[in-house]
Amino acid sequence: MKKDAHYYALLAMSRSVGIEKETAHKIAYASQFVDDAKVNKITLAADNPSDLLSELGDEILNAATCHSYSDLSTYNYSSMTANTSAFHFVPGCEGRNFPKKMRCKKESKIIKFIVEEAVNNADPIKLGITLHAYADTFSHQGFSGIASKVNDVEGVRENNQIYISNFQLLKEKRWKEIGTRITTFLSELIKDRVVPAYGHGQVYSYPDIPYLDWRYEYDATDNFSSQYQVSRVKNKERFIEALKKIKDILQKFLENNNQYRDDSIVEVDYEEFNSILTARKVEEERIADWKDFMLTKGLLSSSDQNIIEYDHNIWLKEAFKDFINCDFERRIVNDVHLADDFLQSNWYKYYQGIQWYKQLFFKAAEKNGLSIPNNYS
Repeated sequence: MKKDAHYYALLAMSRSVGIEKETAHKIAYASQFVDDAKVNKITLAADNPSDLLSELGDEILNAATCHSYSDLSTYNYSSMTANTSAFHFVPGCEGRNFPKKMRCKKESKIIKFIVEEAVNNADPIKLGITLHAYADTFSHQGFSGIASKVNDVEGVRENNQIYISNFQLLKEKRWKEIGTRITTFLSELIKDRVVPAYGHGQVYSYPDIPYLDWRYEYDATDNFSSQYQVSRVKNKERFIEALKKIKDILQKFLENNNQYRDDSIVEVDYEEFNSILTARKVEEERIADWKDFMLTKGLLSSSDQNIIEYDHNIWLKEAFKDFINCDFERRIVNDVHLADDFLQSNWYKYYQGIQWYKQLFFKAAEKNGLSIPNNYS
């Protein structure tokens, strides 16, 4: 899924079940930030307050949760298991060998265990992180977060994707989509040399387009003996089911945490909700529809611009002094000065949340017969 679902649809759903604005914002922001948290290591300047250095040491490690098919630094075992698999392709723990067990499954035992922990916790940021991974088990099912034959597929086709001209993509500087389009035109003969069998890279962005109908062929055998089966996918069904289940999770979280309740909210028309969720439009148009929906239904007001407009730097700006955007686009940031209230910042709570999540992830994997070497359990 993309920002229109991970942030805007989740924000609208959180408000519609009666969660107050700031808490709903934290849930949705944490969910989307899983795709945007690039920085993995931060070294702290020596002249930070002594109490902060005493609490944190001289560096913050393992802070990234986003994954990238183009960043070669993520092509290592630790990134694939503790990041890509944990947050984007939660394993199903089914099959006779490790690669098959790592294959993502909708509502796997691992993610259901973490969801249960999250709804019984009062932390909306932890819930948002968990809901990102939960939603992706619907859209990314069948693929694995490690480089594996599981992801080596054939016969990829779609039949209803919106076509945007190359000129328009260049004009709007949509480089990722340009790269995907170039890759799509490459022949099946050289695909494996260009697109590694990692995540859903070989089916491009198809799993994340909410209206798309598509198909692919995968090796269904345990020993990868090239006996392929066809999988036909209707993303609309997957997205609608995911958000329906997420509604139930949000309601359970609210029942357990009545301090977050906003009784002024009237439940929305979920047929209209699903229509926006799966509209055959480009992502930017769906986002515009979500904004209009939340404003017209009274879920947000025009004064809530900090919520309406998602900015992936907000939490970073709050947590770090002298914030410069280009510095925090890298995997490693050095000599950083922390805000005076850093330990209370949303970014630091997010960092604590992903460590909490990873501990539960590896614990649940082990419990369900999937042993993944790690530094968390």
